[in-house]
Amino acid sequence: MTEPAPEQPHQPPPMPDSAAHLLTRITDQLGAQLSLVSRNGTRRPMHRTRQSDRPAAHGRPSAPALVAVAHGSRDPEAVHTVLALLDRVRELRPGLVVRLGHIELNAPLLPDTLDGLRGSDAVLVPLLLGRGTHVKRDLPAGAAAAPGVRTRIAAPLGPHPLLVEALYGRLVEAGWHPADEGGRRAGVVLAAAGSRDPDSAQDTRRTARALATRLGVPVVPAYASATAPTVPAALRALAARGRHRAFVASYFTAPGRFASACADAVPHRAAAPLGAHPAMARLVLHRYDQARAAVAPADAVSLLASA
Repeated sequence: MTEPAPEQPHQPPPMPDSAAHLLTRITDQLGAQLSLVSRNGTRRPMHRTRQSDRPAAHGRPSAPALVAVAHGSRDPEAVHTVLALLDRVRELRPGLVVRLGHIELNAPLLPDTLDGLRGSDAVLVPLLLGRGTHVKRDLPAGAAAAPGVRTRIAAPLGPHPLLVEALYGRLVEAGWHPADEGGRRAGVVLAAAGSRDPDSAQDTRRTARALATRLGVPVVPAYASATAPTVPAALRALAARGRHRAFVASYFTAPGRFASACADAVPHRAAAPLGAHPAMARLVLHRYDQARAAVAPADAVSLLASA
């Protein structure tokens, strides 16, 4: 009589993902408990951690919320445009908490947004294109008035090469053809909101020079308020140099009264505001990451230099 073949060890069926995830969590928790017990059987002291240092559900430290700070506008398209931009940001960084706060005119206002983040960390990213009163005064004041949130303030979006990429893309959408516009008749007016702060004007001029290098034609900065030249004056200055085929690049994050007034100067050759251009979403995250990497206490307000 032959002996029966040895029985093959039973292979349990694979666990479903939910069961595997549960087992992993149990194992992690057990390991964490055992790590608190020393070899002689005594319990090690526990160290209190801040809420932002606690691991998230997936086991990684939770990141500070990104609070995008927009100026606000009575133009209803402004809010829709900013929300579309933040949707792109979320697509690029899934899982990141992204909130919107306005300086004025639109809800939610920044204080209300920060009030909803009490007990957590946040990085305020101004959706503003240069240094000025809002960046230097209003944002630090808003952060200081929200003691329940540990905040950092990122640099404004401009100047930066990604802004030049977005400006170029919007000009192409408006009819700019690189092969045709590189001659001696073309020029661009970089239309900005304007500010009495000299740093803001300097930032706009830096962007104008970078865009001129990108396009290979003169780019003249102009302003809707506070300082000169105006967009019509800049167009006349280009025409005096023989640059009769001029476009207006809209140096605005979103539609609004100033952006519309600038576009009215040459409506058939005016680019749209930067809005939800993909380069803008990448730039918002770049400024957020810069602020997170800055060496400063967690409860400090940090204003990074533009890079």
